[in-house]
Amino acid sequence: MTKYIFVTGGVVSGLGKGITAASLGRLLKARGLRVAAQKLDPYINVDPGTMSPYQHGEVFVTEDGAETDLDLGHYERFIDENLNQYSNLTTGKVYWNVLNKERRGEYLGSTVQVIPHITNEIKAFVYRVGEKTGADVVITEIGGTIGDIESQPFIEAVRQISLEVGRENSLFIHVTLVPYLKASGEHKSKPTQHSVKELQGMGIHPDLIVLRCDAPIEASVLQKIAMFCNVKEDCVIENRTLPVLYEAPLMLEQSGFSGVVCRELHLEAPAPDLEEWRQMVDSIRGARSNCVEIGLVGKYTELHDAYLSVVEALHHAGYRHRVHICIRWIDSEEITQENVAEKLAGIDGVIVPGGFGSRGIEGMIRAVQYVREQEIPFFGICLGMQIAVIEYARNAAGLAGAGSREFEENCRHKVIDFMPGQSDEVAKGGTLRLGAFPCRILPGTTMERCYGVPQISERHRHRYEFNNDYRGILQQKGLTLSGISPDGKLVETVELTDRPFYVGVQFHPEFKSRPNRPHPLFTGFIQAAADVKKNRLQ
Repeated sequence: MTKYIFVTGGVVSGLGKGITAASLGRLLKARGLRVAAQKLDPYINVDPGTMSPYQHGEVFVTEDGAETDLDLGHYERFIDENLNQYSNLTTGKVYWNVLNKERRGEYLGSTVQVIPHITNEIKAFVYRVGEKTGADVVITEIGGTIGDIESQPFIEAVRQISLEVGRENSLFIHVTLVPYLKASGEHKSKPTQHSVKELQGMGIHPDLIVLRCDAPIEASVLQKIAMFCNVKEDCVIENRTLPVLYEAPLMLEQSGFSGVVCRELHLEAPAPDLEEWRQMVDSIRGARSNCVEIGLVGKYTELHDAYLSVVEALHHAGYRHRVHICIRWIDSEEITQENVAEKLAGIDGVIVPGGFGSRGIEGMIRAVQYVREQEIPFFGICLGMQIAVIEYARNAAGLAGAGSREFEENCRHKVIDFMPGQSDEVAKGGTLRLGAFPCRILPGTTMERCYGVPQISERHRHRYEFNNDYRGILQQKGLTLSGISPDGKLVETVELTDRPFYVGVQFHPEFKSRPNRPHPLFTGFIQAAADVKKNRLQ
């Protein structure tokens, strides 16, 4: 029977529930178990797709086109399994489904209530991911903090699941903060005790308590928490702040994390094989002295989580080349013609990631023009590719006023325009080009050199496309259209093939990068940037 693990958080938000869940997934997979993961989010948006990156960080996209919470990126990177539309559920989606069923008469005239109709919808979603994946263990993270009003239906639903499948097939892990007071020189357990008491008042007794802390916690405090929260002593686990994110599974396993979980769930599984993961972490530690500086030019640079997967993919490629990636965060709104050289001085490579809207676009165009003219390695993703096309059209192909319909409705040359079937009348949510699509690669290009195969599949999230009316003139002026959809209708990638690395892609390769399997485009980009630094030093 499928086992169910539920991860909750208390005291404050941002404790790292997602990293705890992802680390446990990696440890259980290393024991030979099939693992699936999902996130239940209490906000009322149907999905995060229309939310500002400043509100919730990046939107992660799955292979089947679901727009999800950024924690799913952690799950994929740690567990190395592709997730799907059953991996993220919001309160908005729950009510959307229930109300549609009520409109269709599926409740046979019943009064629709939180219990049982809302909780039944949540339970069905949790069960479904296990059924669809055939997982031995389903790890479900519940967003928010215990005590939040909006989380209560989710807490009640997982309480009912525990009763239905039996306590031997379900496990509750509660992640809390243990603050350290410098004045008294001690860790404080009282916030954890109050958080567990709040959870118990909702009918849930945590089996394991994971303690978020910055420094090792005294044994006496661990024992105190075990006693007052009524859990076994070895079920109180430290989760310390680490310099390298991917050390988390190894650190948690030092406390026997996965072994305790298997014991409590009555799972027979061999000891975890973490040798490859240890070697990867050792490689990361060994590369920290050799820095390659990458300029990330974007419009959401105040919140680094807005580019979380891009940053992680850059680091993954750095691990492969045994270099440490130092990111220079550059707000595109602050770039002018006068200061662009100063902003990018000494940079080894520049990446322009995705985004929406007209704010900061001219600064991006100036940055891309500078790196093209100075032959600095460049990587454009989604919006970044569109910026590269606009810049090339203006400054290399002589198309004055070139732009995108997204930024200027009446621009003279719309080299970026709506994709077929799109218009301003289309609703914003869930109507982008989403999920994995194939792409044919032109032989003899940087794309072919990086991938080594003639056809690829990558994940998309965008509304605008390269305007095919401008294919001819841009190719004549030297821009290589190196990736095309199999039907020949959509330009997926552009590049300057005579450069070590100057590539723009319409898709989001960062979503498929893994710490132990870096994405080939990021690997190629970092290699070119490392070569630039080496040549400059010589």
